[in-house]
Amino acid sequence: MEVNNFFVSIKKGEIYHAAIGDMEKSLIEKALGYTSGNQITAAKLLGINRNTIRTKIKKLNINVDRFKS
Repeated sequence: MEVNNFFVSIKKGEIYHAAIGDMEKSLIEKALGYTSGNQITAAKLLGINRNTIRTKIKKLNINVDRFKS
């Protein structure tokens, strides 16, 4: 999303959390793509706990199956 549109489309006071959520989702998706959907390996790659990545996958509505080969 373009930065200028991002500021207009998000409610005041929620911009930081929305930006972090978008970045976090993108990073997790890239790691899952790189590891063919292996959550444990993706978590190690990102330097986070396997339970953390699973929680974030659920919270961010990431479909892990689309990364599996």
